[in-house]
Amino acid sequence: MSISFAGQVAIVTGAGTGLGRAYALELARRGAKVLVNDLGTGRDGTGEAEAAAKVVEEIRSFGGEALADPGDVSDFTQMEAMAARAIEAWGRIDVLINNAGILRDRTFHNMDMADFEAVVRVNLLGSAGATKAVWAQMRKQSYGRVLMTTSSSGLGGNFGQANYGAAKLGVLGLARTLRLEGAKYDIRVNCIAPTAGTRMTADIFPEEAYATFSPETVVPAALFLVSPEAPSDAVLGASGGVYQSAYVTMNEGVFIPAPACTPEAIAAAWPRIDARDALAIFENGMEQSHHALAKIRNEIP
Repeated sequence: MSISFAGQVAIVTGAGTGLGRAYALELARRGAKVLVNDLGTGRDGTGEAEAAAKVVEEIRSFGGEALADPGDVSDFTQMEAMAARAIEAWGRIDVLINNAGILRDRTFHNMDMADFEAVVRVNLLGSAGATKAVWAQMRKQSYGRVLMTTSSSGLGGNFGQANYGAAKLGVLGLARTLRLEGAKYDIRVNCIAPTAGTRMTADIFPEEAYATFSPETVVPAALFLVSPEAPSDAVLGASGGVYQSAYVTMNEGVFIPAPACTPEAIAAAWPRIDARDALAIFENGMEQSHHALAKIRNEIP
């Protein structure tokens, strides 16, 4: 099976360097018309523009079709303008890769709340805004593929990244809701948790890891998740050629009826409540209440 994006229009945010650039180039090589979005910022959200234009030049050099867009993902008006530009140029939007992100790492004790807010605004609200900007067009054409960028920092936490971790787990909740709302329009929404040697990780990874986790090893996973054959609701880790699925799970649970349900009863039952066996994949938010009702009905004589 050969995956092609011929005739499709893709938007990649934060595509001036690193992963975004790699995504944009490969989408174009496989036939997509690509809108390359990048504010031209550094990993903390500051810096100079022009990165997107350079990627467009690269794409055009091998015969691809692309446009540069300097829109700020944290400004919804600019995201609306970005989507409108793609539609005006090419008439549709098939793929959105929400790749734009910033870091402002510090321990929570030392973190300025302005830095917390800035990271959430770009990584979470930026993903929501870009997706909202393309959503109506995808519904209209009954086709769309949206890729969110989550992180192991969100899935598992990471020292010094309270802001980034909160935003990246928020992205997962956003994606899992949108895949439900988009299903009848063939809009499939997935998440990727990449490990890549980019400007975001330049002084975090040792040299060997930086080279091992090249952006090119993440690209195949990302492109599969926005392809016509893509699943929906996947959370895919991609690290140097290793690809892993991640899931939200819940166990069977323990029913403690009133009036026996006290803090002391929870403490006594904690080993069973916290059991890691018999885990099931948590498919949607209603399952918790549905499961609890079924368990209560089965336990009450």
